[in-house]
Amino acid sequence: MNKSNLKPQRVFEQFARINEIPRPSKREEKMIEYLKNWGKSHGLDTNVDETGNVIIRKPATQGMENRKTVILQSHMDMVCDKLVDVEFDFDKDAIKTYIDGEWLTAEGTTLGADDGIGCAIELALLDSDDIEHGPIECVFTRDEETGLSGAEGMKAGFMTGDYLINLDSEDEGEIFVSCAGGRNTQATFHISREETADAFFICAQLKGLIGGHSGDDINKKRANAIKILARFLFMEMKRYEGIRLAQFHSGKLHNAIPRDGRFVIAVPSAIKENIRADWNVFAAEVEDEFHVTDTQMQWHMESCEAEPVIDADSARRFVWAVQAVDNGIYAICQDEALGGMVETSSNIASIHTEEKEIKILSSQRSNVMSNLDNMCATIQAVFELAGAEAVSSDGYPAWKMRADSKLTEIVVETYKKLFGKQPIVRGIHAGLECGLFSERYPNLDMVSFGPTLRFVHTPDERLHIPTVQMVWDHLKEILKNIPEK
Repeated sequence: MNKSNLKPQRVFEQFARINEIPRPSKREEKMIEYLKNWGKSHGLDTNVDETGNVIIRKPATQGMENRKTVILQSHMDMVCDKLVDVEFDFDKDAIKTYIDGEWLTAEGTTLGADDGIGCAIELALLDSDDIEHGPIECVFTRDEETGLSGAEGMKAGFMTGDYLINLDSEDEGEIFVSCAGGRNTQATFHISREETADAFFICAQLKGLIGGHSGDDINKKRANAIKILARFLFMEMKRYEGIRLAQFHSGKLHNAIPRDGRFVIAVPSAIKENIRADWNVFAAEVEDEFHVTDTQMQWHMESCEAEPVIDADSARRFVWAVQAVDNGIYAICQDEALGGMVETSSNIASIHTEEKEIKILSSQRSNVMSNLDNMCATIQAVFELAGAEAVSSDGYPAWKMRADSKLTEIVVETYKKLFGKQPIVRGIHAGLECGLFSERYPNLDMVSFGPTLRFVHTPDERLHIPTVQMVWDHLKEILKNIPEK
């Protein structure tokens, strides 16, 4: 498949332009400027709020002026991750894409389809003159991936529509009507360092894990590099005297399952071969545990240079806490309408050791806000019992399903008409900006859908090309069927 033949052409042309623009979370200035100039150059009412969110309004086509106003919304930022051996500057370089069968992916980096493809669909609609629609407002929020601060900073009145379609979902044929709320918990161990004599230093590394989104992929039994490495350290420190921890590093993003990690330990020379043998046995056991989901695990262990080690008491408390802390699914939704999806979860996302501190970041999610509070309290309690300082962020709210949603009815009926099958209506165990919008715009009727994406938030991110056409056709049909005011 040639890139020039990608359909719908106007959407993929916009996506190609977007991927030339650096847009890391919290550093979206170039994208904001591009959208502002794009809207004005097309003679459309364009505004940027004080947070950096952009809105571009397009009047109704002839005969559709009396229809209710539809808001189309996507986020402009992207998760920036790459393979360790790929040189790439996300603040300067354009994403390089290629076609792999029916999929579009990138060369060693995240693709940026989350949510660049949503932005591209909006721009393609704004750029068209052959699509029937009532008044539309295209909204592009910033910094969705690292805290939803764009939606958080949006003031009531910035959007004026009656219906909102969020284009930030990743499974074509699934219509999302609910999402989880989320918070992050940060734990900090204060440590001291000291020299150790007559020790053999070992560096161990695990990489090649699938990883993925800590909300939408938490139920897929994907290995977490942090939990695996801490599990080995716990086992060995229980088994042998004299093991000293010097470094532990894993994970980059608060909303991703960590795919790789490493630690450095000092061990008595008499047990160094035991450690190597245990590592090999442990690797085989873990590979068997994840033989379906993580088939490309890479295990490395080698000697390394001596360095100061963490004081023994702090290291022990840290390893014991990471071994003990909840990770994965905590509860399943009881509401049958949500199809048995995950209700509450926690993901330990990153750990980094510094000279005097070990910093741990984890994320908690739930569709039930009281359970979200409970999950955060559980994580805090584990780390505080181990002597760390722990604090949870304010986070973002859940979006509750609306039983009388007219928009959901329109979206479902138009999908059935176009494709001859029933879409799945469900909630999602990930944060969507709809949760924040529901607080500021309590009467706004919302749904979320989008083309199929896989392995988001990782360098394996890929977009299923045929589903973009399906979403495009569906969106056009929805706009034709929006009722009058």
